[in-house]
Amino acid sequence: MRNNIRSVRKAKNMTLMDVAKHCNPPTTAQTIGRLETGMRTLSLDWLNRIAEALSVDSSDLVQLPDQKSLPLAAIFGINGAYAPKKAETITMLSPSENMIAMRMQDSIGEYRYGDILWLEKIIADQSYSALNMDILVPRPDGRFLFGRLIGREEDKIQILPLGAGSRQQIIQNPKWIAKVKNLLRSFA
Repeated sequence: MRNNIRSVRKAKNMTLMDVAKHCNPPTTAQTIGRLETGMRTLSLDWLNRIAEALSVDSSDLVQLPDQKSLPLAAIFGINGAYAPKKAETITMLSPSENMIAMRMQDSIGEYRYGDILWLEKIIADQSYSALNMDILVPRPDGRFLFGRLIGREEDKIQILPLGAGSRQQIIQNPKWIAKVKNLLRSFA
């Protein structure tokens, strides 16, 4: 049986050791790693123990035929949004074709460290549908601008970054914008 343990664990920013310690009774990081990779059989008992340790429903850990993954397009850190160093995906049920994900590695505005944002990509011409919403816009060299879309004039969009004291940024002719659709937050 294929599982989503690794993607759920990473989405919650937990290490193998973190999950192992939160299991009841506690186990080893090596055991969790073997269960994640399929090197050890994932029994119903293990599935439930790991789900409890991750504070998710056990069905979230089982890979279903209709389940898809979103490409992780950006990570937000203390220096702003940037492209991940290696390709990552975020598992979700039935994402649309135009969905991408972003993980928060720093808190800013209403977003906290560890949050996963699901964003819907739209062409810049449709930016009016994202007015007063938080958006992600690609910039050169694998960088992104993340902030609130506050206006649009012809081929320019106006974005207010979420940090305190930030100044308005104007982007001309972006290839696309992505508006925040869902927020996944761990409450553990």
